[in-house]
Amino acid sequence: MNDFGNTKFFEVDTEPEVGVKEVLETVYEALVEKGYNPINQIVGYIMSGDPTYITSHNNARSLIMRVERDELVEELLVEYIDINGWN
Repeated sequence: MNDFGNTKFFEVDTEPEVGVKEVLETVYEALVEKGYNPINQIVGYIMSGDPTYITSHNNARSLIMRVERDELVEELLVEYIDINGWN
């Protein structure tokens, strides 16, 4: 007999959230390891949205696609501003 009087819990194991900064670091390192110019490749990805700018080495391509491109730009701008002491 089914028990419809109680709520059942359903859990799905999800991967831990990775911060934007960590994503950029991992992607940068993967691009360098494969011999690419990481600046050119990351800019190409941000401008076009084409994930083939990012190597699949060390899962970098799927990792960067978990982050919205505007979040990548925001993180880069925040770091740039911090480094230059503009805040």
